[in-house]
Amino acid sequence: MKWSEISIHTTNEAVEPISHILHEAGASGVVIEDPFDLTKEREDKFGEIYQLNPDDYPEEGVIMKAYLPVNSFLGETVEGIKEAINNLLLFDIDLGLNNISISEVNEEEWATAWKKYYNPVKISEKFTIVPTWETYEPVSSDEKIIELDPGMAFGTGTHPTTVLCIQAIERTVQPDDKVIDVGTGSGVLSIAAAMMDAQEVLALDLDDVAVESAKLNIKLNKVHPRVTVKQNNLLNNVEGPVNVVVANILAEVIVRFTDDVFRVLENGGTFISSGIISTKKQEVKDALIKSGFKIEETMMMEDWVAFIAKKEN
Repeated sequence: MKWSEISIHTTNEAVEPISHILHEAGASGVVIEDPFDLTKEREDKFGEIYQLNPDDYPEEGVIMKAYLPVNSFLGETVEGIKEAINNLLLFDIDLGLNNISISEVNEEEWATAWKKYYNPVKISEKFTIVPTWETYEPVSSDEKIIELDPGMAFGTGTHPTTVLCIQAIERTVQPDDKVIDVGTGSGVLSIAAAMMDAQEVLALDLDDVAVESAKLNIKLNKVHPRVTVKQNNLLNNVEGPVNVVVANILAEVIVRFTDDVFRVLENGGTFISSGIISTKKQEVKDALIKSGFKIEETMMMEDWVAFIAKKEN
């Protein structure tokens, strides 16, 4: 079978929404070539891949690659992807060079082209993300392993926005808490919350592809008895009170529903928000404060920001 590789030269800010667009178009796995990966410090014991070829990486921005089957609808699919990406400009998202190219690969090349990028990665004190095809031995007895299949999910769980969220979940979620994960994607944040012994987790996403992906990953990690996945637009028609709300989505979306988060949280509850490019940090902070939240902590990684905010008594 023939596959077409679509390559998009863009910015870090656009990675999350473009990944979503590519998965909606039927891409099985998205490769992100970020030159920052060439220079960031890595520790051997975590099993990350670190033998990287500089020639594979752009001098500026990031290159995203995805793989689509070659069929009679490929042209329409690619045009739809281009149109959806250009529409991100309406949300004030910087697309950078926004160069899009297409090339053909055979099935054997496709099968290894994206899997070679994904190895076990320790992303916090307790959590390690492990691709389903890898064998991994825990480093410590209290290590928590999340298995993900990036081919059916929305990334590998190692993007800075996700890492920040999981680190915040690790410090925030208490046993028997009730948690809502808004825009669940792969379900990785819901899995992390359940592994921190949350009593109930409600995972929400508007995209039916994400809903099915989350269900599969949640079952794979054996936390399905405590996690419910539903198709839903943000927190519309969702009632509280809950202890924690977590959302790893675009800043433009977060500012639209901070009032709803405040509504469903119990007094003293916590809102973990991520997916915020640093240039939009103040915009989100202002929206949180306006809704009545107190900013407890601001976390940063690369160009990304996450907030831990409290609903004060």
